[in-house]
Amino acid sequence: FLTWQRILDWAQEHYRCRTFSKDEKIPARPGLLYLVQRGAVRMVGVAQVSATSRTARATNTTAEEAFLGFVGAGQPFEIVAQSPFTLHSYAHVDQTSVVWMYWHDLDNWPHFRREVLDAFRYQHQRKLLWLSTLGQRRTIDRLLGFLTLLIEEYGEPADQGYCLPWTLTHAQIGSAIGSTRVTVTRLMGKLRQRGLIHTQDDNLICLPGDITLRR
Repeated sequence: FLTWQRILDWAQEHYRCRTFSKDEKIPARPGLLYLVQRGAVRMVGVAQVSATSRTARATNTTAEEAFLGFVGAGQPFEIVAQSPFTLHSYAHVDQTSVVWMYWHDLDNWPHFRREVLDAFRYQHQRKLLWLSTLGQRRTIDRLLGFLTLLIEEYGEPADQGYCLPWTLTHAQIGSAIGSTRVTVTRLMGKLRQRGLIHTQDDNLICLPGDITLRR
């Protein structure tokens, strides 16, 4: 806690901290390290990829965004850009506060540097589980696996199980699992009918029963 407070004080002193409104794009760029102080950041991937044959007439390629997950308070993230792929970050809730620094700035806090590297290693492990889920053939299995992973990591206790503390649109969920908003809406209804998920309050998605939270 003391190290984190020192970093926040340093960030304020060096104008390295900024607060964002809901859905506001965070002007992140490759080569820098970002730390979420408060709120949640939504990571989005964009790919300019077209399977059109070179001999075919040129067509307009529309970039589609894919939801890649959240970065919660106290967690780091970075932006990677490798053509034709780019990553973007957005504040998912109001008053999301982000600190940014150069990697060599971590030399001031060697112990915290190890914590940051451990956090990135954990994120990598979770992404492997995510990829395993996306390899499921049936869309409904990908959907349930995706929701389970999110709520395992970020879920908060509720009356009956655990709930994701932030809302997600069906379009965002569809982009994450390679489906459409209409299909996600239909399959969410099926999962509710089977008692595998439920919603509460402001359409927060919940899993019933006991699950192990991996924070």
